[in-house]
Amino acid sequence: MSTRPRSIQDVQTPALLVDAAGLEYNLATMAAARPGPSLRPHVKAHKCTALALRQAAAGHRRFTCATLREVEGMAVAGLNEDLLLANEVVDARRLAAVQARVTLAVDSADTIAAAAAVGLREVVIDVNVGLPRCGCRPEDAGRLAEQARARGLSVRGVMGYEGHAVGIEDRDTRTRLTEEAMLLLMLAHAQVGGELISAGGTGTYDCNVWANEIQAGSYALMDTAYARLGLPFRQALSLLATVISVSSGYAVADCGLKALGMDHGNPSINDAQVLFCSDEHVTFVPAQPVRVGDRLRVWPAHIDPTIAYHERMHVVEGEQILEIWRVDLRGW
Repeated sequence: MSTRPRSIQDVQTPALLVDAAGLEYNLATMAAARPGPSLRPHVKAHKCTALALRQAAAGHRRFTCATLREVEGMAVAGLNEDLLLANEVVDARRLAAVQARVTLAVDSADTIAAAAAVGLREVVIDVNVGLPRCGCRPEDAGRLAEQARARGLSVRGVMGYEGHAVGIEDRDTRTRLTEEAMLLLMLAHAQVGGELISAGGTGTYDCNVWANEIQAGSYALMDTAYARLGLPFRQALSLLATVISVSSGYAVADCGLKALGMDHGNPSINDAQVLFCSDEHVTFVPAQPVRVGDRLRVWPAHIDPTIAYHERMHVVEGEQILEIWRVDLRGW
C-alpha cells in the first residue's frame, strides 16, 4: 500500500505545488483590499473546494462558478450560502437538486426560460460590456429583466465582465477600459435594478470602483500573465518537473502541453529560457548546467486551465508537503 509523499522529492512529476505561505499572503492581501461581500471569488481559477474553504475562512463566503459541476461540488462541500453561476445554461435540470442558494446568469429569453423551467428563483442579467462573449446589449437588459420577473424569477441585478481589460499591462489603459465597460453596466443596472453589480477579475480588482462585487479568482495562486501587471500578489502555484534529457545547448523536462495551460503563452523557468512546449515536454535553455534527474519549478502563464489538467495539488513549505488537495471541481 502506497503512503502519502512527505517531500516533493517523492512526488511523481509533473505535479502541481502550492506554496502555503504565498497562498496565505494572497488571501490576506485580498481580504484587506476587498473584505466580505465586496469579493465573490471565482472558483474556476482553482477548481478546489479545499482552497475555497480557505477563501471562506478569509471572509469571502459568496462564490462565483463557471460550470454545473462547480456549483454541485461547492454545495456538497457546505459552501452553499450564495453561489453565482456566471454562465448561461440551456439545460439547468441539475441545478434543481442542488442544496444551495444558486443565482444563474441569463442573457436571452431562452436562458430565462431554462431557469424558470426547473424552478430556480434568482437570476442576474448578463450584459456585454465589451468582451465579445456572452451577455445582452445594455439597452436590452431592462426588457430581459421584465421577462424574467414575469416568469416568477427574482432579478438580483446585473453582471458584466471586462475581460478585454483585465490583462492589459498599462494601468492607465486598463483603468480607462474598465471605466468604459462599467458605464455600460451601470446603464443596464439603471434599467434592471437589484442589489448586485457584479464584474471584474484579478487584473481590475482595485481599479473597478463601480461594481459592488468583484469576481476575481487568480489572485489566490497567480500566474506569469497576471504577474506582469505589478499586482500585490505572489506567485504561489508552480509545476514540479524533472529534467529527462540534456543536449548541447538545451535541456528537456517532463511537462508540456498536456500539463500546462498555454493560451497565455509559454511557461517560465527560473534562470532559463523556455523555447517551446510539446505534448509531454518543455524544451529550455538553462543559464547553468543541469543534469538528468534534476527537479525544477515551471511557472504557468495561465493557472486556470493548468490546474484543470491535474487531479491534485500539493501544498508545500519548502520541500515538505503539508497537505494534498484534490482538484475536485474538474469536469462538467
